[in-house]
Amino acid sequence: KVGDSLRANLKHVLLNHELTHLRSDVKIETNIDNLSWAGINSQETKELFDLLEIKALKDRLKNLTGESEPIKAKPKTQNKKTLLKNFDEIDGIITSPVAVDLEYQEGKILSYAIALQNGDSYLVKSDRFGSWLSDSKIQKYMHNSKKYLHRQVIEGIVFDTELAAYLINPGTRSLSLNDLSEKYLGESLGNADELFCDFSTVGAESILKLVPILQKELVEREMEKLFLDLEMPILEILGKMERNGIAVDKDALLKEVEYFNAIVQSETKSAYSCAGHEFNVNSPKQLQAILFDELKLPKTKKNKTGYTTDAESLEWLFEKSKHPLLKHLLRIRETSKLLSVVEGLISAIESDLRIHTDFQQTVTATGRLSSTNPNLQNIPIRTEEGRKIRTHFIAQSPFVSLLTADYSQIELRIMAHLSKDQELISAFQSGEDLHSTMASLVFGVTPNDVDPEMRRRIKAMSYGLAYGLSTFGLAAQLDISTSEASELMAKYMERFGGIQDYLKTVVALAKKKGYTETIFGRRRYLPDLNQENRVRREIAERAALNAPMQGSAADIIKFAMLNFEKMAIENGLKSRLILQVHDELIVELYPGEEETVSDIVKTHMENAVELSLPLSVNIGIGRTWDEAAH
Repeated sequence: KVGDSLRANLKHVLLNHELTHLRSDVKIETNIDNLSWAGINSQETKELFDLLEIKALKDRLKNLTGESEPIKAKPKTQNKKTLLKNFDEIDGIITSPVAVDLEYQEGKILSYAIALQNGDSYLVKSDRFGSWLSDSKIQKYMHNSKKYLHRQVIEGIVFDTELAAYLINPGTRSLSLNDLSEKYLGESLGNADELFCDFSTVGAESILKLVPILQKELVEREMEKLFLDLEMPILEILGKMERNGIAVDKDALLKEVEYFNAIVQSETKSAYSCAGHEFNVNSPKQLQAILFDELKLPKTKKNKTGYTTDAESLEWLFEKSKHPLLKHLLRIRETSKLLSVVEGLISAIESDLRIHTDFQQTVTATGRLSSTNPNLQNIPIRTEEGRKIRTHFIAQSPFVSLLTADYSQIELRIMAHLSKDQELISAFQSGEDLHSTMASLVFGVTPNDVDPEMRRRIKAMSYGLAYGLSTFGLAAQLDISTSEASELMAKYMERFGGIQDYLKTVVALAKKKGYTETIFGRRRYLPDLNQENRVRREIAERAALNAPMQGSAADIIKFAMLNFEKMAIENGLKSRLILQVHDELIVELYPGEEETVSDIVKTHMENAVELSLPLSVNIGIGRTWDEAAH
């Protein structure tokens, strides 16, 4: 049989042999001496690794010698570098502006360094400061200053080198002080920003030198205004929000742990009963053996270890087979996820019975804020059990309630504004249910004749376009054929032609420029837009579609936060902003301020920016986060 196959495909075998065989008779004019190894050009290599953001290989260069060594720290010409043991001496030395670097470990300041414009630098082995730190008139340059604002009040921060570098290139992860020093100054800090090393003034000196370089880049990229008017002020507000934290009912959360643990144990026993024996419900290998070998259930997608057993695959398998074991497995997965969320919240509760999350300002490429330690932007809300977790976030005395305010369909409104599509703008201005109004236009029926399925399809279509959804993706999301999805998309685009024109234009313009922009000029660089690899190019194209809308939404809510903070100060309010979750703000209300704060929040969120159609904000007030939701 093998012989027959070989003879039948002999031409292909010979062709493959010719294509894969190395030729040894090609004339090579290059002299062998020209091929001798001359060592690494450290400067070009460093620039290449910076371009490709390959930090690991840059570190390997440190082990090489001769010409292959990475750029060494340039000798520094210093006027004076002094160790000060008495922090009181600093007040008489400080001149504005001053670069500040803090030795910060496990939430505590151990010592700090300052660098002045005249070249002098000082190291203080103390966690105490003079009055200069809280003096807003003394301008301060820092790196990752919000990390310190989480616990320390610092006034007068006018430039953060990490934040500036992020705004210049939001796609990079190389934002450490050492990375920036190597990239812009050609100097390595050595171990200056690493743990378990001797703290010195080198970090503060580098910050001082980086500021004018980064300032110049911000100006060249037309983002200095965005940096100074939005990102720097937001940094201070986020530091204040982190210090405030949000109160939780710890006892209630502990009861949730007991509840979820009981469900997991009960469902696990039921799963054992269905399988006929005990097994590790978290082991993909054991699940594969039970589902596909023992129970002979339909095969899911194949991966390196067999067939997939993730939640999505189990849901598909349950739809196909209705086997009771899958129902128990899915319930275990769902409950375990909620259990993990609650346990994470409990571990983050501090002595004041509040959770002080870390807001990440330099992580997402679109400008959106994220939250870690713990992630308060990822509390599940789609199920009743998930929403119940939010009932344990409460107002803490002397505050009496929580106010939530969120933008309604903000990204679709931004899409309407950017596309200038009159049909979509009119649909918003009508005041009717947006998705039903759009469905009636697409399907050619009256709004009263729009059924839930029509509305669902148009809603998926609208939000999908804002995220660069393909025909295939729409088909998968709606569980329809690709031809149906293509027809739906064609009808939609026929009715809302401005959207189609905009989506085509934004990608074409991004390919030409190399980046996309928000309404406020925030850029996202997408070099893969001109990539020959189709998969990478299409990923970049989807990002190009989404970045202006998601980035503009992120900018708008940041402006709303600034407006609230300004009005709270002007009106002498004690109510305070404590949380931001994507398009939603949460305020802790002081007694007697509910009506005033509601008016301020709604007015200044809806008027944070002027668009061609109005922004809409929903307000809710309640004792808990869940009660305040709407």
